[in-house]
This record gives sequence, structure tokens and C-alpha cells, in this order.
Amino acid sequence: MFRYAANAPHTYTHLHKSNDRRKPHMAYRDSTKTVQIGNRVIGGGNPILIQSMCNTKTEDAASTIAQILELERAGCDIIRVAVPTMEAAESLKTIKRSIHIPLVADIHFDYRLAIAAIECGADKIRINPGNIGSEERVQAVVDKAKEYGIPIRVGVNSGSLEKHLIEKYGGVTAEGIVESALDKVSMIERMGYDNLVISIKSSDVLMCVKAHELIAKKTMYPLHVGITEAGTVLSGNIKSAIGLGLILNQGIGDTIRVSLTGNPVEEIKSAKLILRTLGLRKGGVEVVSCPTCGRTQIDLIGLANQVENMVQEYPLDIKVAVMGCVVNGPGEAREADIGIAGGIGEGLLIKKGEVIRKVPEEELLGALKGELDAMMQNAKKTGDGE
Repeated sequence: MFRYAANAPHTYTHLHKSNDRRKPHMAYRDSTKTVQIGNRVIGGGNPILIQSMCNTKTEDAASTIAQILELERAGCDIIRVAVPTMEAAESLKTIKRSIHIPLVADIHFDYRLAIAAIECGADKIRINPGNIGSEERVQAVVDKAKEYGIPIRVGVNSGSLEKHLIEKYGGVTAEGIVESALDKVSMIERMGYDNLVISIKSSDVLMCVKAHELIAKKTMYPLHVGITEAGTVLSGNIKSAIGLGLILNQGIGDTIRVSLTGNPVEEIKSAKLILRTLGLRKGGVEVVSCPTCGRTQIDLIGLANQVENMVQEYPLDIKVAVMGCVVNGPGEAREADIGIAGGIGEGLLIKKGEVIRKVPEEELLGALKGELDAMMQNAKKTGDGE
């Protein structure tokens, strides 16, 4: 995979409750506090990292490890697992030994599980202080995090908004979500800890966008961004693309998750595409394909899907076009680095809009693969890939 250069860590002053108003062109994420999560650093202008969550039982270490390794290959940067039992917390020890990305423990209700997860090797814990219990219990978790030097992600969802905030704002609102999160951050700060990441989520896309716009004016802690309970692969992708696109394009967000009801690998694919589309990440092949029409003489839908699956193994920062006819194909693929266009029984191999050669239809995919292999070899020689 390509390496992404990270800026050297900086220390930033927390601006909660300040009246700071950054210049509109200054990306919020360039100035957020840097936070170390395992072997990765977020905030302070470092690359936006992609996160997912296992849907395996954490107690089943073998299955969880297998899924994490699959997610690593897909491009996952940080992985979160549920810790609902003490057995799950103990399982973190085994999981940590076999994976290569930071491991985050997701805790609800029982503060003892948070403490155990930290002791068993979690690189970060995710808690909602509001459901942990008394301040004494939250303090116990904070003290353990401080002892081990690991960050706490303070997570607040619209579905868990406190009753007094619902009454204050006349319902669940962006303002209420932000106030809830910052109240919890202030509590942990009073306990003497500021190694924090904030997450505020809602399944209401526009409410989620507004909440991030509001909180970016009130804090310099790094933000984990996502649309919670987004839905299935189809609806979840659309909601996440719109919500994350609106938030990220304003310079807000240090880590992201595309929450989908499906295989977590799909979350990684979608997150990478969102970041590439916004120009926030390089590397990985972008596939463009034309819509089918009456001129199409090949199985364009099947071919485009085959190409999209095939290119995932190539860490090349290029654009590949899959066009349905030889009439407009070369022109429409002009901005692509390499492309193929179908015809009646044969197709074209195209580079930068120029036809290289004609290829029998059944050999189009193989011809494209040969060109990608050659590009990969050249990238290795010049040091652009690894």
C-alpha cells in the first residue's frame, strides 16, 4: 500500500467555551489536538483515518482476529470491538497479539469493563460517561486511562440525549447533542485528563451535519465522524456519503466510519471512496464507468463489477474507465489513465483517450490486468508504490 506522510505531532490548547472563530479557509482538522492511538496519530493535520467495528463476538478471538485481518487488507486504519463482558475484555489480549492496527474497546454501562479493557491492551476506549454511572465510576476509568496513557473517545448519540436537554431544546436537536458532549468532556477535564476524542452522531443526516458545524466552533479536540444507524449498504452509503461529504468538506473530522448494516469490509470501501472523491486521500484505483444505453454491445454491468473487484489489489493512484461502446468510449475515457471500451465481439484498450489496440471481447479484462501489472511494476521501480 502507499504510505501517507503524517505531520509531526503538535500540542494545541483546548478551546472549549472560547469565542475563537477560525478563518473560513482554515481547515478545522489542521488545528485539532494531536492524539496517539496505538501506532497511529490523529488530529493536527494528520491524515483522516478510516475506522470500522467488528460484528463478531469479541469473546471469540479467532473469528474477531480473522475479521480484523480482512479489514486491514481492505484498508481499515483503526478497529473497534464491543466489550460487553469480562470474557470479551480478556479476549483483547489475544486479539492484540495478532493484528497490526489500533484496537478500540467499546464500553457501555459497566465501568469495570472499561478498566479491564485498558488493562488488557486496548489502545483507546469509547465510553458515554452518561451511562457509566456516578462520577466516582467515571473517575476510576479516567484514572486508569491516565495510568496507561490511552485516549478516551467521548461518544454521544442523539438517541441517548438526556431528558433535561430534550426539554431544554424542545426535542432532540444538534444544539442538545453538542451541549451533552461538551458537558461530558468538561467532566473528564475536571478529573485531570484531556487525552480525548469526541464523537457526536445522529441518524438524522442534516442534524448530524449541523451538530458538527456547531461543535467545531467550541472545541479543538479531534472529532470522529459518522452517520449512526445509517442503514443497509444502499441507503447507508447514500446517507453517509451526503453527511460525511458535507462535514468533511468543511475541514471537520479526523477519523470516520461509514456505518452500514452489512459486511464491515463494505464500510472500508465506501470510506475510501468518500475520502478520494473529496480529495482527502490519495492511492487506490478509481473506477469510472458509463451508464448503459442502447449502443452497449457487451455486458457492461458485469464487466464494470469485475473491474472494480479486480483493481482493489492494486495500490495505484490512477483512474480506470470502463466504457460500453467504441463510438464514444475513447473520448469519454480521456481523463482516465487506462480504460477499456466494448464493441461487437471486440473492444478497445485505451490510454489517456488514445486507442492502444483492439482486443477480443473475452480478452478485455485480461488485457486491462496486464496493463495494471505493468503500471504496478513501474511504480515499484520508481518508488511510488510498495
